[in-house]
Amino acid sequence: MERQNSSPPGHCRFAIPKKGRLYEKVLEMLKGAGIEFRREPRLDVAMCIGLPITLVFLPAADIAKYVGDGDVDIGITGLDVVQESMVEVDHIMDLGFGKCKLCVQAPKASEIKDVSELAGGRIVTSFPDLTKSFFKKYDEEKGVTTKVNFVSGSVEAACGLGLADAVVDLVETGTTMRAAGLEVVHDILETQTILIANPHSTHQDMVDLLKRRIEGYITATKYVMIIYNVSTELLEKAVQITPGKRSPTITSLDDKGFKSVSSLVLKKEMSQKMDALHDIGATDILCLNLSNSRM
Repeated sequence: MERQNSSPPGHCRFAIPKKGRLYEKVLEMLKGAGIEFRREPRLDVAMCIGLPITLVFLPAADIAKYVGDGDVDIGITGLDVVQESMVEVDHIMDLGFGKCKLCVQAPKASEIKDVSELAGGRIVTSFPDLTKSFFKKYDEEKGVTTKVNFVSGSVEAACGLGLADAVVDLVETGTTMRAAGLEVVHDILETQTILIANPHSTHQDMVDLLKRRIEGYITATKYVMIIYNVSTELLEKAVQITPGKRSPTITSLDDKGFKSVSSLVLKKEMSQKMDALHDIGATDILCLNLSNSRM
């Protein structure tokens, strides 16, 4: 008999964050990509509907290690977590959210302008391996040893409490950093949420399927389909405005003097494209949202 909180034999195991800032974004993306599941209360696994995939809900900080060790086949976590975990994984694709920077931050009052001034000092961080690696060259140049202390949260409070000369932490908007009286001295890493896989997974078919579905959803969130009618005399001008992702689809109408054009345009450019088409004389201009795609 299968245990309730386990993955059936032969299933591809897919780790996703169980809570935190990435959780809701990941759930929205999976829904858009057509990956449906049922999760029982207080269980950390869920079976996907119609796919031989088991979702495993894990702390985001642990996912890279589980994927690297082969305990799960594929996972979603931050690039910063992957590099801190120092494991071998395949970077399948960037997911475009959770963007931030891992930075060295020091009290604004200390007026530190060069990060090398902190070599040999006390650094508090949730990323000890990346921090040690970053300060290694400065330590070697100065013949000192930077003391790196690990904390799991509230890193920004360390300087104010007198526990550190600086911290290494993620910065998204900078609000928390500024409230703690800190400023960025040096950027270590630009990071975002990524899809990773174990390089030795026996479920490459599912890895490819998940990548294809997620790519389709991401494309659908970035583009709209614009459809309009235009006279044959103005067709060339219209196509210059809406060249499409590859090329527009042009269809003949019963009125031989007109064509119907369908083209993908970036969602952020939708209004200006509609205005430009109207200005050259296109008519019946419609924009349709996409739910998913395959390109």
